[in-house]
Amino acid sequence: MPAGSERPAGAVPPLPRTYRPFGPRIAVLVFGTVLVGAFAFLWLSFDEPTRASVSWLQRSTVIGFILLALACMYAMARSRVEATDRGLVVVNGYRRRDLEWAEVVSVRMPPGAPWPTIDVSDGTTVSVMGIHGSDGARAQAAVRELRALLAAR
Repeated sequence: MPAGSERPAGAVPPLPRTYRPFGPRIAVLVFGTVLVGAFAFLWLSFDEPTRASVSWLQRSTVIGFILLALACMYAMARSRVEATDRGLVVVNGYRRRDLEWAEVVSVRMPPGAPWPTIDVSDGTTVSVMGIHGSDGARAQAAVRELRALLAAR
């Protein structure tokens, strides 16, 4: 970040604001590329008789597992939390949850937690995979900003 662009602790960020995990998105990009590349290299390294001996069912099974793995990785990469004037939109994988500010009681992220949780007024909690603990200071800053937004509402 350029000098002077950081907000002081407790400052309310402008809305709308979207938080996405950085480390997991990089990991998905790297592992997805390695997965597809490794299987493509393996297939191309087979000689023609070996390739011819693989049935369509075997091929489709391997391709299905690759697609399943890529779908799981994509779900992890698309996780996010959006803070808007109306409330929070929490996207964890393929599930989306819209919360109004009045429903959000608190945002917690204990030391060592993989991601923060939001306490909701109905007594439930919602995991926020869009902020990932492995991002370190970036995750802590995002939790502070969410707390400041909650306090301002």
